[in-house]
Amino acid sequence: MVLILSGGLLRKGSWFEAAIIRNFRTMRLFNMYMKYHAVRILLAVFLPVLSGCGVYSFSPGGKSSIKTVSVSQFENKTIEAGLADRMTDLVVDAFIADGNMKVVSESDADAILSGLMTGYQREALTYDEADNVSQYVVKITFDVTFQKGGSYEELWHEVFYSEGIYAADTETEDDGQKRAADKLVIDIINRTTKSW
Repeated sequence: MVLILSGGLLRKGSWFEAAIIRNFRTMRLFNMYMKYHAVRILLAVFLPVLSGCGVYSFSPGGKSSIKTVSVSQFENKTIEAGLADRMTDLVVDAFIADGNMKVVSESDADAILSGLMTGYQREALTYDEADNVSQYVVKITFDVTFQKGGSYEELWHEVFYSEGIYAADTETEDDGQKRAADKLVIDIINRTTKSW
């Protein structure tokens, strides 16, 4: 074998050929080593992820057993009459529209949702140049509990807070209440049906 390098000839068995062969073997071993370890690294990273898909479920035991819900009449600790009753009706309607849980009587329910309105405020929010109120904000706080039917074991308990803004000249306090209540209902439904 004869190699041509920089215009000169190298004969078979020369030191340069031996160095090239050594480097070639070293590179081949290095490539094999890297491929082997790359596969190991990929397996180490992706096997837990892939096996995790079989272990974890979006329907853990707590939620999968809850197919029906009863909504108790929400109570009121504030001086604002009527809003707690409207909230009860809005929550029931939202459960029906959502469809994840069927609304039934307390005796037939897998879970019971109860609520207590603990705070209500209406405050001036913004003013115009003449220092007249241009916007009001309604602030509502509800204490909500979700329990297992029959045993009344508490599944979760949370305080929900919401605000509804309305224009002082073109809207009424009812508009602010409706906006705040709508936000509260969405939060309560999401907490009950989608956060397990």
